[in-house]
Amino acid sequence: MSKFSQYLGDPPAIDGKSTIDSIVNHGHQDLVQAVAFNSYGDRCATGSVDGKIRVFNRHKDGKWRVCDSWSAHGGEILELQWLPPTIYPNLLASLGIEGRFKLWAENPSAAPGRRFGVNLTGHGGHHGGANTLSSRRDVGGGLSSLSSGDSKPTPAFDYRNPKSPIRSFSLKHNDDTRHTYLALLSVDGTLEVLENETPENITEFSRIDQFTVCPKPSRGEETSFRVRFDPNQDVCYTALRAGVPTDALGLVVAAMDSVKVYRTRDTVSASLGVATAAKEFYLAAEISPKDPVAGHRGLVRDVAWAPGNIRGYDIVATACQDGYVRVFGLSTPALQMQAQGMEGTRGWGVGEMRKHQEGRREEGGGGGGTAAARALAGSAAQHGGGQDAHLKSGIRAGLADQSRLSGTAGDRLRLGGQQQPGQVRHVVTEVARLDSHRTPVWRVGFDDDGQILGSVGDEGKLMCYRQTPDGSWAKSAELAMVKMRMAAP
Repeated sequence: MSKFSQYLGDPPAIDGKSTIDSIVNHGHQDLVQAVAFNSYGDRCATGSVDGKIRVFNRHKDGKWRVCDSWSAHGGEILELQWLPPTIYPNLLASLGIEGRFKLWAENPSAAPGRRFGVNLTGHGGHHGGANTLSSRRDVGGGLSSLSSGDSKPTPAFDYRNPKSPIRSFSLKHNDDTRHTYLALLSVDGTLEVLENETPENITEFSRIDQFTVCPKPSRGEETSFRVRFDPNQDVCYTALRAGVPTDALGLVVAAMDSVKVYRTRDTVSASLGVATAAKEFYLAAEISPKDPVAGHRGLVRDVAWAPGNIRGYDIVATACQDGYVRVFGLSTPALQMQAQGMEGTRGWGVGEMRKHQEGRREEGGGGGGTAAARALAGSAAQHGGGQDAHLKSGIRAGLADQSRLSGTAGDRLRLGGQQQPGQVRHVVTEVARLDSHRTPVWRVGFDDDGQILGSVGDEGKLMCYRQTPDGSWAKSAELAMVKMRMAAP
């Protein structure tokens, strides 16, 4: 007999107030497809199949009240994400089934119900080149609310891939440089990474890289795509020791039944005879479905990168259609550290870290400590610095830059090829394989500390896992929805 058979009749009465603050009446006319909380947990955004977004604020009395509601997309909303509250104004990103990515800005001075969907113009004008993406042609200043004649809200940034609809996105904000990075994954397997032109300006983005993560799926084939940035502000210290730049970006991509991890290296691109420092992604690690041990046996529905890399390695979790939640450890090989005369059995002190950073600056040219200065200095040293070191003509430079953006130059997008300068090999190890759901798993995610892993399966249960002292993961809690009848006070 099932343990829920006792609830087939009248639900039992429970005394007292529920300890879970629930949004009972969310107000949507259809199923809620996406939910996102801000960093403080006091704001919640819900996206429905009807294309509407509703924002709720939690007040001091513990109740959730509607702050705003608007029609954001023409169809189902796939993903929602809040940007950090350190950015003013508050920003909410959304992705619709039609393949449009939109960034919504809040006007806190407006009345409830009219806060989002305001017109946000850029600061300082248009600075980009051919790869600049702008949501508006006019450049002014300030934040203005919608006029009474506007029929629908206007996003601060609106973008779609003209060749293929976007199916997943991820945003990362750097508090030090005040720059925001945007990754967009399309259904044809194309991954675009954008960066805002100027700090605090989210109306214009420039493309820093574009490449293909998997072959284009066949017509009628079921697809699954997901992309996530490394949420940590700093690179893991073991990766720094292996040679990863301090300002490197990390991406984990789930494309169909494979999972790939990408990192950036410092490069120099030439455009019209002018050398500029740039970031270029390369394939650092891959979990192939052909792997007999760690390979996925179905579509990978979701992927998550754990915060808190102070443990010395990164953790990545995947949710697969085969019913398993897999946890992987991402680390840099110790052989490279030993080849450089480093001890891999103990940590580094402050003095050793400073010496390592000073040594990297000297190798990059001594003068500049930033990644851009190191890349430019390394390029000048490689070409000798004489008359023959002049850059290519504008046509050749443009073709070289286009080849770099398309991902056809070098072996940066495949493993086993020739290592390019600045590439660091990563090793992926399966830490745990959890089958508590025994049904297809759809969502997976970590808490803010990376200590708790949560997953949701086809049976509608939320499973929580914790890491044991030996490094493995085990189920610690299980949450299920059960209809109860509240007792009269």
